[in-house]
Amino acid sequence: MSTGAETRTPLGPGDRAPDFTLPAADREGVVSRADCRGRTPVLLGLFRGVYCPFCRRALVRMGQVAERLRAEGVEALAVVATTAENARLYFRYRPPRLRVAADPDFTTHRLYGVPAPRRADIGESSWALPVNPSEELPEPLPVREASAALSRLDGYAPTPPDRADAARPSLQFLGQFLVDRAGVIRWSDVECAREGFAGLGKFPTDDELRAAVRRLPAPA
Repeated sequence: MSTGAETRTPLGPGDRAPDFTLPAADREGVVSRADCRGRTPVLLGLFRGVYCPFCRRALVRMGQVAERLRAEGVEALAVVATTAENARLYFRYRPPRLRVAADPDFTTHRLYGVPAPRRADIGESSWALPVNPSEELPEPLPVREASAALSRLDGYAPTPPDRADAARPSLQFLGQFLVDRAGVIRWSDVECAREGFAGLGKFPTDDELRAAVRRLPAPA
């Protein structure tokens, strides 16, 4: 699969985590990653828009993880690539369990180097790969069919901004980054990095996240 001009190199362990300030997606106000620097580690999740059923499920998973991580002194923050107004409409009916910021221009995704292959460069063989990342479907289906089936399960009606997000020429991948108190990335996971397109929509396992948290430096 060629990724063309949208190829990026993701940040990884040892890299400094870029700061950002974005509109809050679940309430009024803003969200800043810098607010946690020197105070607590942060699990940062970068997502596509709420139009994507894989992302909607990954956001739920991250919310579940966030509640467990708080007990270990780790905060969680998600960024969704849609307008703040569209995100707030979605979260009004589906409240998240963690802080969420809105970044319709993928600024944060670019800062962290999360790839965004152009849809025109993704071969049909990739779209035909069977996926079932949340294991809700009776069997894996080709990517587009799996996405449609999950949206039908949700009974989700896309908004005009959702349709505009879905029509973008690039497919933004997801990324998770565990950042320590000093602002250094200690662990990362980028969608499709290990399994290719067959990994679309997969979220790190609880064991992977627990292992990453255990490797965080102890507080000074």
